[in-house]
Amino acid sequence: MRSVADLGKALDAPLPESDPAAAATFLLHTGEEILEHWLHAHDRAPTDEQKEGFRILALHRQGAKGDPSFNACRETARELVYHYNLVTLDPEHEEMPQRLAMMRLVANHLYLFVSGKMEVAGLGEFCCASKPIRLNSL
Repeated sequence: MRSVADLGKALDAPLPESDPAAAATFLLHTGEEILEHWLHAHDRAPTDEQKEGFRILALHRQGAKGDPSFNACRETARELVYHYNLVTLDPEHEEMPQRLAMMRLVANHLYLFVSGKMEVAGLGEFCCASKPIRLNSL
Protein backbone atom coordinates (compact mmCIF):
# COMPACT_ATOMS: atom_id res chain seq x y z
CA MET A 1 0.00 0.00 0.00
CA ARG A 2 1.31 3.43 -0.93
CA SER A 3 1.88 6.05 1.75
CA VAL A 4 -0.62 8.88 2.17
CA ALA A 5 1.91 11.32 0.69
CA ASP A 6 2.45 9.01 -2.30
CA LEU A 7 -1.31 8.88 -2.88
CA GLY A 8 -1.39 12.66 -3.09
CA LYS A 9 1.46 12.64 -5.60
CA ALA A 10 -0.22 9.90 -7.64
CA LEU A 11 -3.35 12.04 -7.98
CA ASP A 12 -1.22 14.80 -9.50
CA ALA A 13 0.46 12.50 -12.04
CA PRO A 14 -0.76 12.35 -15.65
CA LEU A 15 -3.43 9.75 -16.39
CA PRO A 16 -3.15 7.33 -19.33
CA GLU A 17 -5.27 9.19 -21.90
CA SER A 18 -5.25 6.26 -24.31
CA ASP A 19 -7.01 3.97 -21.82
CA PRO A 20 -9.84 5.75 -19.97
CA ALA A 21 -10.96 2.56 -18.19
CA ALA A 22 -7.47 2.04 -16.76
CA ALA A 23 -7.36 5.67 -15.63
CA ALA A 24 -10.77 5.32 -13.94
CA THR A 25 -9.71 2.09 -12.24
CA PHE A 26 -6.53 3.77 -11.00
CA LEU A 27 -8.52 6.66 -9.51
CA LEU A 28 -11.07 4.35 -7.89
CA HIS A 29 -8.32 2.21 -6.35
CA THR A 30 -6.55 5.33 -5.10
CA GLY A 31 -9.77 6.27 -3.31
CA GLU A 32 -9.90 2.80 -1.79
CA GLU A 33 -6.31 3.11 -0.59
CA ILE A 34 -6.94 6.37 1.23
CA LEU A 35 -9.88 4.76 3.02
CA GLU A 36 -7.65 1.81 3.87
CA HIS A 37 -5.25 4.24 5.55
CA TRP A 38 -8.11 5.62 7.62
CA LEU A 39 -9.02 2.12 8.78
CA HIS A 40 -5.42 1.17 9.57
CA ALA A 41 -5.06 4.40 11.58
CA HIS A 42 -8.01 3.20 13.67
CA ASP A 43 -6.62 -0.33 14.09
CA ARG A 44 -9.18 -1.93 11.78
CA ALA A 45 -8.46 -4.40 9.00
CA PRO A 46 -9.93 -3.06 5.73
CA THR A 47 -12.74 -5.20 4.39
CA ASP A 48 -12.63 -6.99 1.06
CA GLU A 49 -16.42 -6.96 0.89
CA GLN A 50 -18.42 -4.86 -1.52
CA LYS A 51 -21.44 -2.64 -1.04
CA GLU A 52 -23.62 -2.08 -4.09
CA GLY A 53 -20.89 -3.76 -6.14
CA PHE A 54 -18.00 -1.53 -5.01
CA ARG A 55 -15.36 -2.05 -2.36
CA ILE A 56 -14.90 1.70 -1.82
CA LEU A 57 -18.47 1.96 -0.53
CA ALA A 58 -17.93 -0.93 1.89
CA LEU A 59 -14.67 0.67 3.08
CA HIS A 60 -16.46 3.95 3.69
CA ARG A 61 -19.22 2.23 5.62
CA GLN A 62 -16.64 0.44 7.74
CA GLY A 63 -14.71 3.68 8.34
CA ALA A 64 -17.81 5.59 9.47
CA LYS A 65 -18.66 3.11 12.24
CA GLY A 66 -18.04 4.90 15.51
CA ASP A 67 -17.24 8.24 13.84
CA PRO A 68 -20.35 10.00 12.55
CA SER A 69 -18.29 12.93 11.19
CA PHE A 70 -16.73 10.52 8.68
CA ASN A 71 -20.10 10.33 6.93
CA ALA A 72 -19.23 13.73 5.44
CA CYS A 73 -17.27 11.94 2.71
CA ARG A 74 -19.93 9.32 1.92
CA GLU A 75 -21.23 11.26 -1.07
CA THR A 76 -17.68 11.83 -2.28
CA ALA A 77 -17.09 8.07 -2.35
CA ARG A 78 -20.42 7.56 -4.13
CA GLU A 79 -19.54 10.28 -6.66
CA LEU A 80 -16.25 8.55 -7.38
CA VAL A 81 -18.23 5.39 -8.19
CA TYR A 82 -20.61 7.43 -10.38
CA HIS A 83 -17.76 8.85 -12.45
CA TYR A 84 -16.12 5.43 -12.65
CA ASN A 85 -19.35 4.10 -14.14
CA LEU A 86 -19.58 7.00 -16.61
CA VAL A 87 -16.05 6.35 -17.85
CA THR A 88 -16.17 2.56 -18.03
CA LEU A 89 -19.66 2.26 -19.53
CA ASP A 90 -18.85 4.58 -22.44
CA PRO A 91 -15.06 4.99 -22.82
CA GLU A 92 -15.46 6.52 -26.30
CA HIS A 93 -17.74 9.34 -25.13
CA GLU A 94 -16.81 12.76 -26.52
CA GLU A 95 -16.61 14.24 -23.01
CA MET A 96 -14.17 11.61 -21.75
CA PRO A 97 -11.39 14.10 -20.91
CA GLN A 98 -13.81 16.14 -18.79
CA ARG A 99 -15.18 13.02 -17.10
CA LEU A 100 -11.71 11.84 -16.15
CA ALA A 101 -10.77 15.33 -14.96
CA MET A 102 -13.85 15.41 -12.75
CA MET A 103 -13.11 11.95 -11.42
CA ARG A 104 -9.59 13.08 -10.54
CA LEU A 105 -11.01 16.12 -8.68
CA VAL A 106 -13.41 13.91 -6.73
CA ALA A 107 -10.64 11.44 -5.85
CA ASN A 108 -8.47 14.36 -4.73
CA HIS A 109 -11.34 15.68 -2.61
CA LEU A 110 -11.61 12.30 -0.87
CA TYR A 111 -7.84 12.28 -0.36
CA LEU A 112 -7.88 15.80 1.15
CA PHE A 113 -10.79 14.99 3.45
CA VAL A 114 -9.36 11.74 4.81
CA SER A 115 -5.74 12.87 5.06
CA GLY A 116 -6.89 16.09 6.72
CA LYS A 117 -9.10 14.18 9.11
CA MET A 118 -6.18 11.95 9.99
CA GLU A 119 -4.10 15.07 10.74
CA VAL A 120 -6.63 17.06 12.73
CA ALA A 121 -8.80 15.29 15.27
CA GLY A 122 -12.45 16.16 14.93
CA LEU A 123 -12.33 17.42 11.35
CA GLY A 124 -15.42 16.50 9.40
CA GLU A 125 -18.03 19.18 9.71
CA PHE A 126 -16.18 21.53 7.38
CA CYS A 127 -14.60 19.02 5.00
CA CYS A 128 -11.26 19.84 3.32
CA ALA A 129 -11.97 23.59 3.53
CA SER A 130 -11.49 23.42 7.30
CA LYS A 131 -9.50 26.25 8.86
CA PRO A 132 -6.78 24.00 10.43
CA ILE A 133 -5.93 22.50 7.04
CA ARG A 134 -5.83 25.89 5.31
CA LEU A 135 -3.59 27.31 8.02
CA ASN A 136 -1.11 24.45 7.71
CA SER A 137 -0.86 24.88 3.94
CA LEU A 138 0.10 28.57 4.12
